[in-house]
Amino acid sequence: MLAAPGAMMPAPGWPLLTAPPRWRCIDFISDLHLRPEPPETFLAWRHYLSHTPADAVFILGDLFEVWVGDDAASDDPAGFEARCARTLHKASTLRDVFFMRGNRDFLLGAAFAASCGMTLLDDPTILHFAGHAWLLSHGDALCLADTEYQQFRALVRGAEWQSEFLGQPLAQRRTTARQLRERSEARKTESVALVDVDDGEAANWLRTAGASTLIHGHTHRPSDHVLGHSMQRIVLSDWDMRAAPARAQVLRIDAHAHMQRLGVHRLAAAPA
Repeated sequence: MLAAPGAMMPAPGWPLLTAPPRWRCIDFISDLHLRPEPPETFLAWRHYLSHTPADAVFILGDLFEVWVGDDAASDDPAGFEARCARTLHKASTLRDVFFMRGNRDFLLGAAFAASCGMTLLDDPTILHFAGHAWLLSHGDALCLADTEYQQFRALVRGAEWQSEFLGQPLAQRRTTARQLRERSEARKTESVALVDVDDGEAANWLRTAGASTLIHGHTHRPSDHVLGHSMQRIVLSDWDMRAAPARAQVLRIDAHAHMQRLGVHRLAAAPA
C-alpha cells in the first residue's frame, strides 16, 4: 500500500498521499451506516465493491452505523461485522481501499484495517491525483457551531476514554453505543445549522493544505459549495437503499480530474 512521504507534509503535519501512475480513476463514498437490518444497503455496497472499475476506493467515514471495537468482528464469525470484514478483504484484493474514521466508527482500529487489507487515513489527508491536490475529511471536525458535539468528539477521541470503553465487555459496549446513537438521532431535529460545515474554516483548511477542493461526508447533504478564490467543498451522499428514491451515490474522479456523481444504476460503468 501507499505511504505518506513525510518530507512533503505541509505545516500542520497533515499526511500527503500521492497516487501512483497506474490509477485511472478513483471513487469516494461515505456515510453508508451499515447495520445488519435492513440488508439492502449492505448488499448494494457489496455489489459495488465487486464491480466498480475504480483503481482505488476511499471510504470517508461512517461506513458502519456503529463500531464498538475490532473484537466485534472476531466474536462471531457468522456475525455482521465479520461479513463486512470478508467483503472488505475481497475488495482489497481487487483494488486499493482506504478508510478514514467517522463519528460512528472512530473506534475502528489498525488491526482490523490490516486484516481487511485497508489503509487507514488520518483526518484530514491531502491526496495528490490527476495533477491536483484534494483535501479529504469526514467533515465532522468542521461543524464548529455544534459546540456540544465538538466537546463530545474531543472526549471520545482521547486515549483515556477509548481505553476505558474498550475495556468493557462487548455486550455492555453495544448497549452504550445504542444509547449514544439514540441521543444523536434526537439531536438532529434541534437545529439544521448545527450539523453543517463552517465554510470559513473549510477555506482555512484548504489554504493550509495548498488544495482547492475539499471532499467530505458527514452532513448527508450532497452538494457542491463554492468558497471563493477558486476553492470549493464537495459533500458526499449518504447511502440508504430503502429511501424513496434510494440513495447510493459515488463520487468518481478520473485521471483528467473530471468528476462524476454516479448513482447505483451506473456504478459498474467504465471510466471515460
